Amino acid sequence: MSRRLLLALVLLGCGGGGEGPVRGVGTLELTEVDVAPTVPARVLRVYVDEGAGVRAGDTIAVLAQPTTRAELEQARARVAAAEARLLELQAGPRAREIERAEAELAAAEAEAERAERDYRRAQSLVESGTISRQAFDAARAAAANAAARRDAAREALQLLREGTRPERIRAARAEAAAARAALAAVEASAADLVLLAPLDATVLSRNAEPGEMLAAGRSVVTLGDVRRPWARVYVSSLVLPRVRVGQRAVARLDGLPDRRFTGRVVAIDDRAQFTPRIALTERERADLLFGVKIAFDDTTRTLKPGLPATVEILPGGAAEREAGPEELGRDGGAR
Repeated sequence: MSRRLLLALVLLGCGGGGEGPVRGVGTLELTEVDVAPTVPARVLRVYVDEGAGVRAGDTIAVLAQPTTRAELEQARARVAAAEARLLELQAGPRAREIERAEAELAAAEAEAERAERDYRRAQSLVESGTISRQAFDAARAAAANAAARRDAAREALQLLREGTRPERIRAARAEAAAARAALAAVEASAADLVLLAPLDATVLSRNAEPGEMLAAGRSVVTLGDVRRPWARVYVSSLVLPRVRVGQRAVARLDGLPDRRFTGRVVAIDDRAQFTPRIALTERERADLLFGVKIAFDDTTRTLKPGLPATVEILPGGAAEREAGPEELGRDGGAR
């Protein structure tokens, strides 16, 4: 279950003139990130334990799928075949292919001429009754077949000389692009089996162990951004107009009452919380509460999640007047 439990107390405005800071108590929390695979996979190794610090890009865990290597090889083979086909079409026919087609055309032309002579001779002989009508029909059919083979050879040679049609080249280019895209998808899935830290953070929980089979989206570890803790406090509708996004704030811990941590208002809820059924009277209107999120910078990691913090939202430039450079360090703590 998330640590983001609603433990904040109501903030009350100070100062009758409405010039004082808005005070309240909120619970410190962290921005949590679940590091999980995008596809079902088995955990091979988890490199981090709870409480360990990681930097962006560090390897968190390595997972595996039994079919990943075969799918990669298959996708690469398809890319190689598609690119080879595209190169073949772009290069066009080779000189020897054209020479062979020319030779085939010459042979077909010679055969057609011979068959035509035989047909003419048979025509004169059938008229004189020297050969039968059946022999004449055979000679005529042979001449027609030889002429058809000659025409086909001439057309084939013409196509070779013209080269590959642009439409076929475009189709082959599209097939090669599709094969490369499919390979990229498989490689991306394989790369997702190595889980990397997305940010500098601390391991809050280790949720899987080697040997486990994980579904897509199931968390292996949960990271927390310990350098940027935040707290959500609630202000009444009476003091809400005095709070703006970007306004400076100061937080104190119960165990370190003399140390102050600076932050800023980063978000204000648009809708009231804990609203009574009917908010008509002045007292009831004061019960309308709005959540205000305060973000802190803490390189010392002093602000631990779950700790209560007393927060003051400072009006205007009061942050510099109440906590000047001589009091606050770069990490937000008092020097």
